[in-house]
Amino acid sequence: MDETHLFFVFVLSLFSLTYLLKLIIHKKTRNLPPSPPSLPIIGHLHLINGPVHRVLQHLASKYGPIMSLWFGSRPVVVITSPSAVHECFTKNDIILANRPLLLSGKYDKYNHPGLGFAPYGHLWRDIRRIMTLEVFSTTRLKHYMGVREHEVRSLVKGLFRDCVQGFSIVEMRSRIQGLPFNIIMNIIAGKRLYETDLEVLKEASLFKDVIKDILEVSGVSNPADFIPFLRWIDFQGLEKRLLRFQKQSDSFSKNLIEKCKCKRIGRAKEKGKGATFIDAMLSLHESEPEYYTNDIVKGIILTLFRAGTDTTSVTIEWAMSLLLNHPDVLEKARAHIYKYVGNERLVQENDLPNLPYIQCIINETLRLFPSVPLLLPHEASKDCTIGGFNVASGTMVLVNVWAINRDKMVWDDPLSFKPERFEKAATEGYRFIPFGTGRRQCPGAGLASRVIGLALASLVQCFEWERVGEELVRLTEGKGLTMPKDEPLKAMCKPRQIMSRVLMDL
Repeated sequence: MDETHLFFVFVLSLFSLTYLLKLIIHKKTRNLPPSPPSLPIIGHLHLINGPVHRVLQHLASKYGPIMSLWFGSRPVVVITSPSAVHECFTKNDIILANRPLLLSGKYDKYNHPGLGFAPYGHLWRDIRRIMTLEVFSTTRLKHYMGVREHEVRSLVKGLFRDCVQGFSIVEMRSRIQGLPFNIIMNIIAGKRLYETDLEVLKEASLFKDVIKDILEVSGVSNPADFIPFLRWIDFQGLEKRLLRFQKQSDSFSKNLIEKCKCKRIGRAKEKGKGATFIDAMLSLHESEPEYYTNDIVKGIILTLFRAGTDTTSVTIEWAMSLLLNHPDVLEKARAHIYKYVGNERLVQENDLPNLPYIQCIINETLRLFPSVPLLLPHEASKDCTIGGFNVASGTMVLVNVWAINRDKMVWDDPLSFKPERFEKAATEGYRFIPFGTGRRQCPGAGLASRVIGLALASLVQCFEWERVGEELVRLTEGKGLTMPKDEPLKAMCKPRQIMSRVLMDL
């Protein structure tokens, strides 16, 4: 046996011993949640042989709504009941406010400085305060309303241009993805993707692909996150891929920052008219360079792009897919729009409070196809109890909102698309939490709701929509941290005759 084989055996034996010791220590904690049989070293990772949310739902149907698993050497508790969610994020909210340190978070957030994966503490609170004040507050949302309306009009104008001769087949994913990307670009840097120079346009297009790739390899099913030996040998080349993604993201964010720095020359550095999010971050960096480092600034920018673009476009694509499969719902939505808005002008964001049925469609879409089906993982900072079961410090806690949303004990006829269910108080309690809950709840829910609502209402108001062929649109899920459609949506689109004058004016 050569030295390489000896080293391999030694490392494997050492890890096996460590794993067994951890297992023995953990099992001293009595009254753990029910758990399926596990294997040495890998725990229950061999069971994750499909979409994680579906696998965990199947296991929960056998072992209960509070279930214990082992992902390699890490203990995991999976929650699939509203009552347990309530206990997690009320009584145990502070205890579960941390995030587990995963490879994907390390590399795509510059070693976890972003809001989503930052450890709970002073830095996280400061980042959340800054992002709320500069992006998600009521004042800032109102300030950027014109940007959102302009980008939705651009989406409508592009579709009108391509379908002006009558029904045409359109590929919707690329069009929809550009909408939130341009909105976030404008908030961050004060410009649209398609109004930049050719060099930035090329780099931004590449960055959009990088976001997609990052989300595909993110999540809680990467073996290297839970078996240290696999991380040492870079199993499946994951770390190398993430490092490449980080370099590409770094180049893009650095380019944006440098251009904003140039614009700041010759004007006051204080926040004022025309100031962007990067301007605000640069001011903080200049006043406290050791705290708001370059990596933290770039990590926050990446967080906004990642969290504010893909989840929004995914939801719009799912909603349009469901409407194509349910033309009666589509016609009802259009009737509501014409009742409250008419056909003499385009829907505006201020109209959305008068269009509750559009919000019902969005909520029902998020119920059936939540953009982040397991939310972001939590980690217990100390021992606690959930549903009467003991949960040890360091345990990763997953909330399977996808499974909760399809539980017949929670929802009536849960697999059917029925927006009308949200005309009542269906969002009360902890059975519908598409943006999470507790102190780590997504702060961008208000922005996302505005973009999705305005885009969906405008597409319904302005165009006729039909499926390509007689078959229903396939509703198969893709992979990754978010839950995109497996196949990009294609549809037959034609401008509505009654809206022709308004569309021509665009």
